Amino acid sequence: MSLHSEIHEQPDRIRSQLKAQKGTAIRIAQAIQKRQVSYVFLAARGTSDNAGRYANYLLGARNGLPLALATPSLFTYYKQPPRLKDALVIGISQSGQSPDIVSVLAEARRQGCPTLTITNETHSPLTTVSDFILALGAGREKAIAATKTYTAELMAIALLSTALRGETKAWEELERVAGWMEIALEQDARIAEAVQSYRTIDRTVVLGRGFNYATAFEWALKLKELAYVIAEPYSSADFLHGPIAMLEKGFPVMTVAARGKVLTPLVGIIRQLKRDFQAELVVVSNDQKALALASTPLAIPADVPEWLSPLINILPAQLFAYHLTRAKGYDPDHPRSIHKVTETR
Repeated sequence: MSLHSEIHEQPDRIRSQLKAQKGTAIRIAQAIQKRQVSYVFLAARGTSDNAGRYANYLLGARNGLPLALATPSLFTYYKQPPRLKDALVIGISQSGQSPDIVSVLAEARRQGCPTLTITNETHSPLTTVSDFILALGAGREKAIAATKTYTAELMAIALLSTALRGETKAWEELERVAGWMEIALEQDARIAEAVQSYRTIDRTVVLGRGFNYATAFEWALKLKELAYVIAEPYSSADFLHGPIAMLEKGFPVMTVAARGKVLTPLVGIIRQLKRDFQAELVVVSNDQKALALASTPLAIPADVPEWLSPLINILPAQLFAYHLTRAKGYDPDHPRSIHKVTETR
């Protein structure tokens, strides 16, 4: 059971990554601060693209850096890359092999931009076109579905943000992430039991907002690739602009509602879905009001700060997808039609 064991490896992997890469992150931040960097241009695919969504919020909220997500086909098929003047160009890839991500960083280097790779494979095509490398150090990931490399990507982004920010409190909070993860994983057996109520679902929506917009997308991806559930991720705000019309009585809704700036509107939506649709609500949260509204509450520690909550919130979501897959009679270690390394152009 590679996937299950890799989910449980994450606290130790994150603890080791912080120790090994903190100094590297500080050196990269110092080098970047000497350059004319006005914004971040980020290229990624799949799970790594969801890590990019986290970077969009984190680097914007805590570092004042606008972030644009790359459209790699402009660099490959269209051969019309945008001007990247004053950009820090980041490539995120677990394998470092996808040709389209490599193409983005290669063009950025040609245009004279600083380039940074976040990867688990430090000797890969992507690192050859990078000025800086932040290694994930997640060890070999045997399962097809990414779990420990995803949280390591989030930690790498958090390390970079904290190094650029230079705030003592933030470093102290990063030191607590692994411990918060361990607490979240203690729900394993309870989640395995809870998913039995959902083993017949074939569709759902996954809601999040702010920093946990990324978590909604990653949870939905795991439900799709493992349990073959049609899982549509949305910002809770966007969901009200039309998609809510698809709901009917008893519809299953997964929601991530961490304490922070966007908690109040999220709790309002959860309450509305319960009142108007009697929705079957699975809620990951560290807020008692949100958890009390859930059919299946999945709690994380109450003192997790919002900016780091995606690293913790995704763990109950991973366990939910894993156990739901088994409850449906599928093999979570061998999902159909997909491979560990996907190379796109």
